[in-house]
Formats: sequence, structure tokens, C-alpha cells
Amino acid sequence: DGGDRAPQISPGTYDESVFQRIVTRFNTITKITYKDDPTIMAWELMNEPRCQADYSGKTGWVQEMATFVKSLDKRRLRLAWKDFMETQCQKGSKSIQVTKLSGKSDNEQMAFMERWMSGHWDDARGILKKPLIIAEFGKSSKDPGYSLTARDLYIGDVYRDIYRFARTGGTMSGSLVWQLMGKGMDSYQDGYEIILSQNPSTAGIM
Repeated sequence: DGGDRAPQISPGTYDESVFQRIVTRFNTITKITYKDDPTIMAWELMNEPRCQADYSGKTGWVQEMATFVKSLDKRRLRLAWKDFMETQCQKGSKSIQVTKLSGKSDNEQMAFMERWMSGHWDDARGILKKPLIIAEFGKSSKDPGYSLTARDLYIGDVYRDIYRFARTGGTMSGSLVWQLMGKGMDSYQDGYEIILSQNPSTAGIM
């Protein structure tokens, strides 16, 4: 829209000025601007974007922000989280390059996860025609009946299916388990945390 304020009412505060500050920020520790940092793979526009005024996903916010971010950094991918009912949000958008799906749920069962991944894989290659990343999958230690063995089996099965989809063609492009942590990050633990040095069996799967 030519200015630093997005025209959409929702999400409102997440406009061009926010992305301008983030993408062009100079990291005083690495001495590298974020848009030039080789360790940054992509820009996620927003986690779980939803417009309260229009649930169709056709408000144009994703397209507008993706285009703006591309004007700041033409090399990195741009992605937006989408859930099961938000396919239209990115359909036909040439500025969004990766579709990211979240597979984290307290009551997740592998049979459901397999159907869920298969359906979204079909959407990604048939409708969106964009790379697909399966993200935020895991099992919580707070779940009834949780065990490390059950978590390892679940994560292993998800990785197996992701690899199978990738081998058969289409747009399956990777995965991001929820969530890897280091020692001393106790305040961020939500039950899904994986500390590789303390969980060698899980580390072996990855």
C-alpha cells in the first residue's frame, strides 16, 4: 500500500514496519544483518494467522506481507503457518514459498496423524503447489500414559511417513519436531521438550 501501515484491520499491529525492523535488524553479536545471516532459512510471517472478520483466508494480508518481505530479502523463503481449514489463505500466492503445518496435539494418535499428513500433502501438491514442512509434532510428558518409548515410536513413525512422502514425489520438503531444547531452559518446557543429551534414544531417531 506504499506506506508502513497495513490496510487490514486484523491482525493490525503486524504490518510492514514490524517486518522492516526485524528483517533489517543488525545483530550486534554476530555483526550480521538478519537478512544477510546464512543461518536463517526463512521468514515466518505469523504463527497461526487468522482474520476474525473473514475466516475464508482471502483478506490478502499474507500476500501483502510476503511481497513486502520479499522486497527486503529476495533470497530467503517466506512461509506462513496454516491449519486444516485455511488452504485458501495461501492458494495462488506466488510470494509464499513454503507451507508449514503444525502437528502438535495432546491427544494425537498415529492413525489420525497419518491421515492428516496425507491430506495436507495432497493439498500442498495439488492445490497450493508449494513445498510442505511438517512442524510441531511430538508427544507431551504431561499426557496420560506417556512414556519415552511411546514418544520415540510416535516421532519415528512421523519421520518414516515424511520420508515416504518425500520419496514418492510431490512437495514434502522437511520437518521440525516440537521441540528441541538445551540444558538450563526449564522455564520454556511445556512437556514436549527434547534435550538430546538427556534423551539418546530420541537423538538416535533424529
